[in-house]
Amino acid sequence: MIWEGNLRKMRIEPGGGADEPLRYLEQGADVLDALPEQCWSDWLGQHLTLRFDGLIHCAATGKRIRKTYGDGLSYDAWLKAPQAVESVIRPELSRIHEGIALRDREWEERHHNVPHWVYLSQTSAIKVGVTGAHTGARRWYDQGAIAGTVLCVAPYRALAGEMEVLLKDVFTDKSAYRAMILATEPDVEALEDAREEAFDHLGTAFEDYMQFDEGVQTMRYPMTTLPAKVRSVRLDKQPVIEGTLVGLKGQYLVFDTGEAINIRSHIGYRVRIEVS
Repeated sequence: MIWEGNLRKMRIEPGGGADEPLRYLEQGADVLDALPEQCWSDWLGQHLTLRFDGLIHCAATGKRIRKTYGDGLSYDAWLKAPQAVESVIRPELSRIHEGIALRDREWEERHHNVPHWVYLSQTSAIKVGVTGAHTGARRWYDQGAIAGTVLCVAPYRALAGEMEVLLKDVFTDKSAYRAMILATEPDVEALEDAREEAFDHLGTAFEDYMQFDEGVQTMRYPMTTLPAKVRSVRLDKQPVIEGTLVGLKGQYLVFDTGEAINIRSHIGYRVRIEVS
């Protein structure tokens, strides 16, 4: 079969049963027109040839561009887009709970003036993060986490960001992609111990928001035998990627050659994928 279109972030959802791996779905677009959704995790074990023809279209305007900013945006769109506001990267900067919008009041009310999780997840290491409670575990799927746990639920984003800033003294907020892709066995005990350390570090000031009864959720990803080493490739430098698809983890497709491509970092790129 052949899939052709502009890439979008893959949508990841739970599998059919408790022990089933996550499912990966790609809708993609014809410039801006949505394409039928395709389950890419069904391609596991098949040979893929992915070709980039040099075309990139802004995911917001459809304008042809030479490079992307943020999630597939032109520079102009990135400067204006609500989803590129600085409080997305630094939650503690949000002020919408005070009635002050940094960029787009309606968008920030809907996405930032709502309950947020402060969480720990196991990716390449145990990391701290913040996500909207409405997003939930999907944030862990996008990160390629093999386990996650909710520490606190804050009523708005800035407060969750304040807690995250404190917890960065103890935990990283970054993932190393190679270790993330190759990590397959969750360490539930280590994550439970980290929960207790996080609660101690936050202290009584945030006790009202702590979720003491939350457990640890583990995740399985669609994978066969992973290569011993992986390296990330970009279509700008390598316009053809070919090999057997052996795994999908986070927003990466992983091939038996050891090459891995981050689909999210290629939003807007127009590609042709031959599946055999």
